[in-house]
Amino acid sequence: RAARGSRMDEPGCAAPGTPRSGREPEARGSPCGNWMATHPKLTEMMSLDVADSTQVYAAFLVYLDLLEGKNWYNVTCVGLAELQLVCLHGREREAENLQVVVPTPVHMSFTHQRLREIMQKACIPQDETDSPLSVILAIVESDSTVVYYKLTDGFIMPDPPDDTEDMDNKQWRKKRRKLLR
Repeated sequence: RAARGSRMDEPGCAAPGTPRSGREPEARGSPCGNWMATHPKLTEMMSLDVADSTQVYAAFLVYLDLLEGKNWYNVTCVGLAELQLVCLHGREREAENLQVVVPTPVHMSFTHQRLREIMQKACIPQDETDSPLSVILAIVESDSTVVYYKLTDGFIMPDPPDDTEDMDNKQWRKKRRKLLR
């Protein structure tokens, strides 16, 4: 008996491990040809029923990229009905604070007001009181390329440079000048 939601009776589909006859073309868009359509996390994201299918699909691609490509920890999906978004929470490193990732298809545009709303409603307050709110905007291109931008509420002062790094840079520049002569 097939698992709930699967379609083993469709032409071109077979249970895992069953050899195909070769006579039947694989059904385009069927769960056998598109493993993503039956992925449990995509199903979970769609069941949140808070965003349109393109945003949910973008969220799923970002989810896969964070887990498989960037090796993030504890990545979960959160539906924000008032913003009509599926956001992701996760940790870049195991011991770090949770970060909020807002997946979006490349064609979706944002106003400053919309970004501020997202930041206020999606952000997780951090333990450090001087730390500004921040989200990571994950823009998904049609070829599944994902570009990440970290957005913060206000300016963040950069850490002061280490004296040793500064010294190394000066020494490197001197060596480079000598080599170029």
